[in-house]
Amino acid sequence: MPSENSFFDSCQRLTSKGWRAFLLVNLAGLAGLAACSAVPPSEPPALHVPAAFKEGVPGSSVWQTAQPQDAVPDDWWRLFNDPVLDALQQQAQQANQNIALALARLRAAHAALDSSRAALAPTLGANAGSTRARSNGSAGTSIATADSIGLAAGWELDLWGRLSASAQVAQANLQASADDLAAMRLSVQASVVQTYFALRAAEAQERLLGETLAAYQRSWDLTQNRYRAGVASSADVAQAQATYLSTQAQRIEAQSSRAQLEHALAALAGQVPAAFSLAPTAELPAPPPVPAQLPSRLLERRPDIAAAERRVAAANAQVGVARTAFFPALTLSASAGYRGTSWGDLVSAPNLVWSVGPALAATLFDGGARSAAVDAARAALEQAAASYRQTVLVALQEVEDNLVAGAALEREQAVQTEAVAAAQRALGVVNNQYRAGTVAYLNVLSAQAQVLSAQSGLIGVRQRRLAAAATLLKNVAGRWEATAPAQ
Repeated sequence: MPSENSFFDSCQRLTSKGWRAFLLVNLAGLAGLAACSAVPPSEPPALHVPAAFKEGVPGSSVWQTAQPQDAVPDDWWRLFNDPVLDALQQQAQQANQNIALALARLRAAHAALDSSRAALAPTLGANAGSTRARSNGSAGTSIATADSIGLAAGWELDLWGRLSASAQVAQANLQASADDLAAMRLSVQASVVQTYFALRAAEAQERLLGETLAAYQRSWDLTQNRYRAGVASSADVAQAQATYLSTQAQRIEAQSSRAQLEHALAALAGQVPAAFSLAPTAELPAPPPVPAQLPSRLLERRPDIAAAERRVAAANAQVGVARTAFFPALTLSASAGYRGTSWGDLVSAPNLVWSVGPALAATLFDGGARSAAVDAARAALEQAAASYRQTVLVALQEVEDNLVAGAALEREQAVQTEAVAAAQRALGVVNNQYRAGTVAYLNVLSAQAQVLSAQSGLIGVRQRRLAAAATLLKNVAGRWEATAPAQ
């Protein structure tokens, strides 16, 4: 029986001096080819940024070239100093389903990156099998058994950077997914703030209408007494009643609005409305003061801008992936094992089989499919660049809009406060005149309507001012200053 030799002995016989020289020359050439890359350099799309905010301090230079920092402060809403709002934000960050969806997409992006990186490594597989076959021939019928066991290895060389470019695409998509998660968190935080302030404003409206109803009830009673005394007409009584009932209807509407806003907060906090409730306070906090200047470094924290820029990088790398389709793919493969008719002496030298060698595959004609793929990748890159520019432009617009809105609403609140005081003084004078019989009840109704309108308008201005401040904080992705201490 011939002596048994290992697989490694066979491979050693294979790699003679001639083979070694051949392999060294080819591997050197392949190493040079591997240094080539079809991926063009990636740069953020150019965009002209003004030297200052239009609605900021005239002449102040506040803009610079922005670099995404991915550092969104996670407690910016504490500037409003509301413990209930703080608790709501904590619930939303833990249970909001949109955040959970973005987190799942981030995990999927992690898996896609791991998969693309795995393609750069060699593969190794094992196989074993046993077959029994019957055949008919001139010598009669025969039954043969074939057993096999072996290993197989393969490695696609990344000559033109296709595999590394695919990994770059996955890496950029992963970064964009992380930015999407940060953007979703920021969006949920802003939605909680806006909905919470709208709920408190509805409570304030309901309380105002309740107090107004009490005043209207006294006015209605007074009018009925004057009617019984013969100094007021039935029309005055009917007008007083109509005013009271109309205000009562407005209060019911405010109660309904408050209930709906509470349901919206429940959904944001990841809870069913039946299991969620907030104690009414009817209190609106004071908005935080807006600095005169907002430096560009605040917009560097915006995750939507960072995500848009990284999608440009992913699209740029995808152009390189499409270009590599014009080049051949080289795969090195090797296999070794044993094949025989009996498991007992399967692992022996006569049953040893092996193969090793490169395989080169190239597409010679595809009817323009590869060119179309490159054109599609370039078009996708242009779309990503346009989306990035639009994201920056919208960010600039949002900051400008809420800067001017915050300043205007601050002035409007001061004026509206004076209007409330003036309307209340006028109502006091008209009530005294009506009791004295010097004016008609219509004057009382007009003065009462002015007071209610002015007070309701003041609540609305305060809510809009809070909303503008919250939106501006969202637009700059957090606090005015990144290092501001928690309050």
